[in-house]
Amino acid sequence: MDIKKTIEDIVEKLKKDDGLKKQFLSDPAGALKKLTGIDIPTDQLDSVVSGVKAKLTADNVGDAVKGLGNLFKK
Repeated sequence: MDIKKTIEDIVEKLKKDDGLKKQFLSDPAGALKKLTGIDIPTDQLDSVVSGVKAKLTADNVGDAVKGLGNLFKK
């Protein structure tokens, strides 16, 4: 399994569906199974969950910084 690719795919799907995003935050394993259609092995589950959360957070911070930058443009 290519964990990096899996994380990127999951993040894109979560960005498009607030319901799934909410489910991911409350039940990551269940949401990942629903998103990927597979039962991710326990030894990889923590890595995938951590990666998705980090990517979602980084993307949200990046969007916020872009928004702040637009405040100072004329």
